[in-house]
Amino acid sequence: MPHHASRHLAEGPRVGIRPFTYEDGAEFTARARESKDLHHPWLFPPTTAQAYTAYAGRLIEDPSKAGFLVCEKDDGAIGGFININNIVEGGFQSGALGYGAFAHAAGRGLMREGLDLVVGYAFGPMRLHRLEINVQPGNAASIALARGCGFRLEGFSPKMLFVDGAWRDHERWAITTEMITGPGRRRGPASAT
Repeated sequence: MPHHASRHLAEGPRVGIRPFTYEDGAEFTARARESKDLHHPWLFPPTTAQAYTAYAGRLIEDPSKAGFLVCEKDDGAIGGFININNIVEGGFQSGALGYGAFAHAAGRGLMREGLDLVVGYAFGPMRLHRLEINVQPGNAASIALARGCGFRLEGFSPKMLFVDGAWRDHERWAITTEMITGPGRRRGPASAT
């Protein structure tokens, strides 16, 4: 299942990020099925080959989206995924992030490393200026990841997104290039390889 050839867009000490491919379907869906309890009720990644093909196709072919797999460097195993949706260029240069860890990788800091890499790639080669994460208030792990990667809480949106059969409240977290590169700020995420 794991991929051994380095196709990473950026690397950290333990993980690399790379684009989705159609060939990742078997591993991705197996990991998603293993992680249903972890993901419910927050997110619902594809668990069948057909659903994965449609999902990956949107990330691969739609220029307003970019999908990244967070892969462990030692064996290439997919530990999670981070997608940039609703990419708007021009005066905005922004996108909306969504992400999920798979059960075998949860709690190991791999997604923190992966999110730092995606932020660096988005603000570097993708030339974006702002990224936003919308998180349900009860999703403590997702909020901790956003906070830990330097995102700031910007607001609260009642009934913002339709998730698991109902309109759900969300907190809005965001980061801009100035927040990671300005004077006195943390050094930017690892650079592209």
